[in-house]
Amino acid sequence: MDCLCLGGVCADLVCQPIPALPAQGQLVETNGIELSLGGCAANTAFNLARLDVSTGIAACIGKDLFGTFIRQTLEDRGVDTAGLVHATDASSATAAVINVRGEDRRFIAHAGANRLLSPALIPEDLIETVAVLYIGGFLMLNGLESPDMLERLALARSAGTRIVLDVVQVADANAMARLSAILPNVDVFLPNNDEAAELTGCRHPWEQADAFRAAGAHTVVITSGQYGAHLVSDTTRLRIGAYSTDVVGSTGAGDAFDAGFIAALLDNQDLPTCLRWGSALGASCVRSNSATASVFNREEALQFMACHPLPVEAF
Repeated sequence: MDCLCLGGVCADLVCQPIPALPAQGQLVETNGIELSLGGCAANTAFNLARLDVSTGIAACIGKDLFGTFIRQTLEDRGVDTAGLVHATDASSATAAVINVRGEDRRFIAHAGANRLLSPALIPEDLIETVAVLYIGGFLMLNGLESPDMLERLALARSAGTRIVLDVVQVADANAMARLSAILPNVDVFLPNNDEAAELTGCRHPWEQADAFRAAGAHTVVITSGQYGAHLVSDTTRLRIGAYSTDVVGSTGAGDAFDAGFIAALLDNQDLPTCLRWGSALGASCVRSNSATASVFNREEALQFMACHPLPVEAF
């Protein structure tokens, strides 16, 4: 297995765009509501498998219809689900994705079994034997915020595993302190601009990246949707724009970016190329309302990048 995706998995109920949010007591009709895969770890694992990366997942689901859907969807894509465990006392995570024309999507989410995932539920040596460990949905994965998890991450890094981390935005004044406990064990941290602003209090991506680096992260990538991404590492500061594309919905775009970046990282590409891969996968994702339906496979991504050069600026 080249990459293990650890963390948040979810069943999304995604509505086709509506003209406006309903008023109290009002019903607004949509052209369709789709059940689709969701959650940072699940989306990233699914997309990596589309890129022909040998991928597994470690997460917690309930013994319910949504859990069965999550497992089957991942297995059908070729993701190894040996690390997907059933909780006996929690339902699978679910989210309603509300799309309003001309506005960013809104989420109503139930974390469910995701909060029960703990180091004890992750098979022994699993995270210590992969090339890349991706943790998606941190700050809503309470069971992973423990000394045992930090010890396993340190052991994994000492064995050569690269740790890639992404977060979700939460209303918690202690979120940055919680994040700072894990960042010294993180090789690549990939928040978006809104998450980074909430965590650091800084508005500009360079300032945000510097704050996360000061907290211990090694390489930081701040994604900003149509405005591209900023990367800061020990000796490098890079900025990339965004590929032009027809935007239908933005659900899962960050997870698609993460998958592209990781795929290039596993191919031992340089950081500018990793940014291009991330940007290409993110651009492909927004062509549909769901998180994974329109994401490129490897051949599609290569053809797209060959036909659409995207410069990377060094600062």
